[in-house]
Amino acid sequence: MIRKTLYIVLLLFTITSCRKGGLKKVASLPLSLKEASAAEMIPGSSLIWTIEDSRNRNVLYGVNEHGTLIKEIEISNAKNIDWEDLTSDTYGNIYIGDFGNNKKERDHFTIYKVTDPMAIEHSTMADVITFKLPPNFKPMNFEAFFIYQHHFYIINKANKETKMFKVPNTIGNHTAEFVCSFDLDCEDTKITSAAISQDNKTIVLLNKSMLWKITEFHSDNFCEATIENRSFNHFSQKEGICFKDNHTIYVTDERVWFIGGNIYRIEID
Repeated sequence: MIRKTLYIVLLLFTITSCRKGGLKKVASLPLSLKEASAAEMIPGSSLIWTIEDSRNRNVLYGVNEHGTLIKEIEISNAKNIDWEDLTSDTYGNIYIGDFGNNKKERDHFTIYKVTDPMAIEHSTMADVITFKLPPNFKPMNFEAFFIYQHHFYIINKANKETKMFKVPNTIGNHTAEFVCSFDLDCEDTKITSAAISQDNKTIVLLNKSMLWKITEFHSDNFCEATIENRSFNHFSQKEGICFKDNHTIYVTDERVWFIGGNIYRIEID
């Protein structure tokens, strides 16, 4: 009874604070997408792309800004072990990060490249990129990545230390390279998604209650860049973040009972 009462209180808080921290609900995701775990936009399209995580279909979904499902693409040569995030390149290709590892049992991870998803009707075969961690690193759970200078930058999900690795954006098998560790100065640093702006000047990291904005970086020394955090004051399991333009981002969250399952917009300048 206490748990149920607390949940109702949190629900009311969510409803009455939908604009707190600059976060504004713009649409609901389709009811069929209960565990939307990513968000991404690609050049030349206004669709917001998403996926569902482990135990769900190996399907890439495209919804419009009203939350209507427009595209549904099955990746026929892929298995959804634990799909967690999406990123894209300047050519309009989209990449699926199958690197969730909650139980720390995986030592090899997969990124699927879907070429020109707007031209695909129903299904396609993806190109496959795989990677493992460098020697002397224990298994990690990953839920976030982005592309910068022809590399994937992949961030682990952890409270103690947020680490970043990079992998070449080339088809084949790779060993990731350790980049750096972030000092995010927050109790909860479990990063669930990441994105980089179209002009490559701003990176955002997401968790359930806030985002981190990273700017003024040179090359890939992101951990030494300017890092600002911004609290949403909004309760839900936020799993996806992407740029609409260089100053506006979309955030999506999973649906848990009557909470979440929405698309939100926030201005970051």
